Amino acid sequence: MLLAENLLLLVTDDASGRLYVRTDPLDPALAGANLIELTMMGKVDLSGEGSAGKPGRLIVCETSPAGDEVLDAALRIVLARTGHRPSAVMRPLGRDLRRTLYERLAAAGAVRAEPARVLGVFPVRRWPAQDAGHAAQVRRLVTQALVQQAAPDLGSAVLIALVHALKCEHKIVDPRLSGLSRRELRARAEQIAQSSWTSQALRQMIDATTAAVKSAAAAAASAG
Repeated sequence: MLLAENLLLLVTDDASGRLYVRTDPLDPALAGANLIELTMMGKVDLSGEGSAGKPGRLIVCETSPAGDEVLDAALRIVLARTGHRPSAVMRPLGRDLRRTLYERLAAAGAVRAEPARVLGVFPVRRWPAQDAGHAAQVRRLVTQALVQQAAPDLGSAVLIALVHALKCEHKIVDPRLSGLSRRELRARAEQIAQSSWTSQALRQMIDATTAAVKSAAAAAASAG
């Protein structure tokens, strides 16, 4: 599954299908996950000091299909905004992405759609687990890194960095069961998120995603 799909599974409660986090910061986190995955695939990079134009701008290194329709759509968005900062693509990358990912996960049998109502009036869909096996495996790898301090693989390290940006480590790993406080979990997640396990371009993509998540969370908080 995509990094964005794994992130969405991590922040969705298996039983209720409700999100652990607000949608405002989650959407740029999902968008950033796709940008990060394209970077990991060598499709996207950032211009350096010796490149033409300003440094730190988006470059598409390889325009051939990524082999996944969601990533291919993301690549087209980045291609249309080559030369811009990563922050410029977060909003278009995140548009309707959460719904698309949930529908893909439902088609794969990982979740199921259930109708619900907010305040007893507004119709919504919840996405409880249909087969929680994959989500449990992803959660196990994240837990091993945060609690047992096992060295995470690259995908797990990226997920931890995104979970840390969303401030929901304690929702993924129950502090009561792990023996760690929420502060200790966050400290461990921050240590992984900031450690030197990644390339400069990938680090900048993660930092851009984190900034977009924080900005969206602050805007939502100020709006009440």
